[in-house]
This record gives sequence, C-alpha cells and structure tokens, in this order.
Amino acid sequence: MTGTKSRRRGAQLEQAILDAAWDELREVGYSRLTIEAVAARAGTSKPVIYRRWGGRAELVLAAWARNLPVEPEPPDTGTLRGDLHTLFSRIAHRADTMMNEMVAGVMGEAFRHPEVAALLGERLANPSPLTDTVRTIVDNAVRRGELPPVDLPPRVLRLPLDLIRTESMTCGVPAVDETVESLVNDVYVPLLHGLAAVGDAVDQG
Repeated sequence: MTGTKSRRRGAQLEQAILDAAWDELREVGYSRLTIEAVAARAGTSKPVIYRRWGGRAELVLAAWARNLPVEPEPPDTGTLRGDLHTLFSRIAHRADTMMNEMVAGVMGEAFRHPEVAALLGERLANPSPLTDTVRTIVDNAVRRGELPPVDLPPRVLRLPLDLIRTESMTCGVPAVDETVESLVNDVYVPLLHGLAAVGDAVDQG
C-alpha cells in the first residue's frame, strides 16, 4: 500500500514512518525490507527517513521499540520464582518468528558495520521496561526476605530476554512452558543467589 505525501512533521511524521516500518517488517521480513518501501508506505521520502535514522537497522530497532507491547505492571505473584516464571512466559509469548528474523538481521549487519554494532550495544546497555521489571521483581524478593540485597549488572538485567531469544532462535519455535521453568529454576534463580552470596562475602571481607 502506498501512501500520499503530506506536510506532517515532528512526532506525527515520525510515528507514521515507524508504523510503516513495522508494517513492512511484518509483511516482508527484515531481509526484504527497504527504506524506499517504508518511505512509500509512510507517504514521505528517503532523505526524510535518513535525517532521523542512519539506516535500515536503526529504523527497525526504533520501530520495534515503539511497537513492543509493555505490560502495565511487573508481575507480583508473591514469590520470586512465580514472578520470574510469569516474566519469562511473557517474553516467550513475544519471541515469534518475526522477532527472531529481525534480531538475526540486525546482528548480521552489526558484524559488517561498526556503527550498527555500536547502536546495538547502546540499546542493550540502556535501561528498558524489561530491565526495570527485572529490578522490581528482585527488589520485591529482597523485601520479602527471599534474597539478600543483590547488585544486578546490566547483562544480568537483560538476561531473561537473551535466554528466551537464544532458545527460540535455536529451536525455531517459542519456548514452551517446560523450557521456561527450567530457565527460571536451573539458570536465573541460582544466578541471583550466587550474585547475592558474592556480594555478601565482599561485604563481610
């Protein structure tokens, strides 16, 4: 579908471009997505898009961030394992084929282009709704006495997404409930307890 050019500016134009990029991504996938097609769908021009985003990878990451559904509240089941199981399940539900192909495509460009690698690293290092949710879940567990106070490095905060994404991309399907349970019980909870123990030993030393 081709849109008509208009005099939209600012936030309205940016939203139209990101919506067009998202629609293209869903219809043709990352490998076939072009800036020309996004511009035509949004009713604008390639130079307008390039003034805002440096290329396809940057545009797609921005569209994904804008359209990624965010749960209004972190899970609060009353236990650390329950909260983490709910969070991992939410992530698994979203780890569909389109996300896997998009991530693979962006990572492929990151290997070839240092500027894309820098952008991806910056996005991963910055706080996000996911990392904020993980921090809240852990803080609640500390408050309930399930964990000692624990320092969470950025990589640990984003690890739930990394674990689910790796499972999904390796197996080609979203992680099933059994996999989610194993990732929570065998990987993430022991990691949190290990970090708490290390922090406690450092404090006592």
